[in-house]
Amino acid sequence: MPATAFICPDGRNVLIQDCLTSCAMKQRCMFLPTLRAVAKSLDRGLRDPTVTELIAGIRETYLKKTVDYAVNPQDVLYALHGSALHTLHENHSEGNMLTEIRLTDEITSGKFDLYGEIMDQDTGVLGDIKVTSSYKIMKALGKYKVDVATGETYKTGLKKGEPKYKKEWRDDGNKGILDWAIQLNYYRILLEQQGLSVNKMVIQAMCRDNSLRIANERGISQAIYLIPVNRIGDSWVQRYMQYKARVLNTALETKTMPAICSVKERWHNRKCLDYCQVADHCPFGQQVKSNSGKPLQAVS
Repeated sequence: MPATAFICPDGRNVLIQDCLTSCAMKQRCMFLPTLRAVAKSLDRGLRDPTVTELIAGIRETYLKKTVDYAVNPQDVLYALHGSALHTLHENHSEGNMLTEIRLTDEITSGKFDLYGEIMDQDTGVLGDIKVTSSYKIMKALGKYKVDVATGETYKTGLKKGEPKYKKEWRDDGNKGILDWAIQLNYYRILLEQQGLSVNKMVIQAMCRDNSLRIANERGISQAIYLIPVNRIGDSWVQRYMQYKARVLNTALETKTMPAICSVKERWHNRKCLDYCQVADHCPFGQQVKSNSGKPLQAVS
């Protein structure tokens, strides 16, 4: 089920429909049309799990489908950025292009963003739009810093006589795009099942904090980056998604809480602490929040 309540600035949970009907505060926290758009973005009206839901942690997806939970509208505005960008592309996708079409197979469903002649003369390009952080883009590009000798030495102080180094960026590190790659490869499989050829897969990542100093410190100097995605074998991608769909469906049928999301899925607990919308309904998420900064004991 989608989120059922908004978290107000004063910390209270208010049913979304009640909020949209009449604000209990002296003044709304944002324009009513903005709140309506946020509410709409939270409910896509899809019952069966989608590609993006299966890529997430199974426990997180299970809880989002089985419990009433609340979100802070301020924290989900990024979804509107993505929706606005998708609408912009839909309105300018005339010609040899397809956009925003949901495809389904026996495992799941997915809606690709763009397909066709979207970059060059190649009509078989699958494109996906991401509005994300400079940190995620830095990882996706494989950027990292190294110490490079300047040829100089310190003249005074405790380091006198030692060589000086400066930081330089490198772009040949491991590219942290596995989730994105699985998503696009499954969209590719869905398209190919319809008889359409996919010759190239590309992510257009828009940096939502590109004008801030933190982005520059991460080596991100552009608003948009194009990130190529390699092909992953069909059998591996399908087995992976089939496994996650089976685990989720079994949990939903038996009303049994799935295992804790993997370390990668919960971003080494950062997601539990600050970004998971259902962390308050998860025993592990509750423990992460109550023991922030302390070692965690394993819980189910």
